[in-house]
Amino acid sequence: MSAPHRLLFVHAHPDDETLATGVAILHHVARGDDVHVLTCTLGEEGEVIPAELAHLEGAEGDPLAEHRRGELAGAVEVLGVTHHLLAAGRDGARTAYRDSGMVGSAAFEHPRAFAAADLEEVAAEVRRVIDEVDPDVVVTYDENGGYGHPDHIRVHDAVRWALAEMPSAPTLFVTVTPHSWVLEDRAWLVEHVPDEAGYAVPAAGDPVAPSVVADELVTHAVVDPGVVPRQQEALRAHATQVVVGDGWFALSNDIAARLAGREGYAVLDPETGELLGAAGGRDRRRRGLTGEER
Repeated sequence: MSAPHRLLFVHAHPDDETLATGVAILHHVARGDDVHVLTCTLGEEGEVIPAELAHLEGAEGDPLAEHRRGELAGAVEVLGVTHHLLAAGRDGARTAYRDSGMVGSAAFEHPRAFAAADLEEVAAEVRRVIDEVDPDVVVTYDENGGYGHPDHIRVHDAVRWALAEMPSAPTLFVTVTPHSWVLEDRAWLVEHVPDEAGYAVPAAGDPVAPSVVADELVTHAVVDPGVVPRQQEALRAHATQVVVGDGWFALSNDIAARLAGREGYAVLDPETGELLGAAGGRDRRRRGLTGEER
């Protein structure tokens, strides 16, 4: 496939860029492409892992936001991308939108909660960044937001809205994982995560995330194991949120996940929300992610 010149990855919180799309980002940066990341909130509701930073979690004035802004800056430097923060600076130091937490939480009722913000307004802010960057490709979550987080779903909806209004829109890719990869990764984790590390390893038959789909729905695979060391370095910048092992990581839930050096994507029609399948990906050869076409 022809290499795109400019890509925009749109994410909800700091660390999402490296966890969900770090392989594709690093792969395209290494190719010399112009890669941009848009972050929509500062992750004020993140669960802090290190005991010495626990005082930041839930503290008055949201000190975790500024701390995570610094973590994000460190990760962005490792990734080698241009970073954008959605609707920053409207009221001084704060960003316009705040991490919503999960549905039913107190954070979800906050007046600046991202997931509760007017969708048309959010889409307009996203569109401003798209117009500024002028990307060939936009990448974000699938309709389930990866694992159902309301901020991720709001990002998906806002990106679709923004692109659907454009007469000549960039190609939209969403993150999806082939089911066969999940089984392979879980088998790998059993062999490589030490018992003494204290992290749970999912069993082959355990439930999977909503973004795990039948293999045939994944039109593109960015496979580049060589970028994993830099992905791990970028993840270490997000020290409040992520523990990094050798080829794996864990969040505050203490469940290990593999850093396999591969990510799955599919082309999505922004107007209908339909995954276009292999034919849709081939029809848009000039503006696709590089890697293996499945």
